Amino acid sequence: MRDSARKGPGKKDFTELKTFSVPFTLGDIKENISLSSNKSNKVSKERIINQAFKFHADGNIPEAAKCYRNFIDKGFKDYRVFSNYGAILRKFCKLKEAEIYQRKAIELKPNFAEAHYNLGNILYALRKLEEAEIAIRKAIEVNPNYSDAHSNLGNILRDLGKLKEAEISTRKAIEINPDFAIAYLNLGGILRDLGQLKEAEISTRKAIEIKPNFAEAHYSLGGILNNLGKLQEAEITTRKAIELKPDFFQAHSALGSLLGELGKLKEAAISTRKAIEINPNFAEAHYNLGGMLKNLGNSKEAKSELIKAIELEPNLTKAVEQLTRELYFDQEYELAIKYLRESKSFYC
Repeated sequence: MRDSARKGPGKKDFTELKTFSVPFTLGDIKENISLSSNKSNKVSKERIINQAFKFHADGNIPEAAKCYRNFIDKGFKDYRVFSNYGAILRKFCKLKEAEIYQRKAIELKPNFAEAHYNLGNILYALRKLEEAEIAIRKAIEVNPNYSDAHSNLGNILRDLGKLKEAEISTRKAIEINPDFAIAYLNLGGILRDLGQLKEAEISTRKAIEIKPNFAEAHYSLGGILNNLGKLQEAEITTRKAIELKPDFFQAHSALGSLLGELGKLKEAAISTRKAIEINPNFAEAHYNLGGMLKNLGNSKEAKSELIKAIELEPNLTKAVEQLTRELYFDQEYELAIKYLRESKSFYC
């Protein structure tokens, strides 16, 4: 049973890493921040903004957020505050609010590359891919050597199905920053989608060479080796991903699929159950476990897992098809028809 979760852009279980930088450090806080001529306002504004930047630079995100919010609530305006606060909102998945503040930053400073970049990432997360592409391209227009932006543009283009353009953009990121491990990982994914498996393997191994403890790269390499038919090597590198990141539920699921292909069904079921233990809402793992249990002779539990997969993802067609086959085999015709009717697999 191949791990279908790692076969293409429509089935990615983890978002290939995208840098989401906070553009300011303590060295930037002496920059002109358009202070009011009123002395008390000036002191208050300087104090809040300096404190906010310090908290942010120190990694104290909750306190930084409070300071940014206080600054904004007082009616002060600063493009850096809007952008940084938007970045924090993005981090906490408040995407609509995050978009608003990045746009405010851009309104105050139209040629602020970081805000266009951050806006692009937010729009990407909102699945507004065409708008995300425009925003990221604007960041690159402002700063042509923005390697993170070139890399993230590659991700957007990949999801838009523009694989050759995605490859070009990601290679540009690597040209600007030859030690950009994330870009090598992403390039490996694009090359895999293009069917260039050997080149994908080389690129992904380069990511690992640059960053040996890069769990996502080991995971991705496992998928490529699986596609190449190198199952034992795929197992080794997938186990390495789990060693580096024990709660990496996609890697546990992938390992389960690999072990299933290697005929180690009991071990495969254990690994897949671990993926579900970490993420009970992982429909793909429930589906995979259902197939393993069927092969182990546990038809009743297999059907339960398939039902769970469908409850989590009603349009998981392969799970519906597998479940209805099992139900028909067991002469549970009415129940089989029920699941067919409730899915897009039923066209009568």
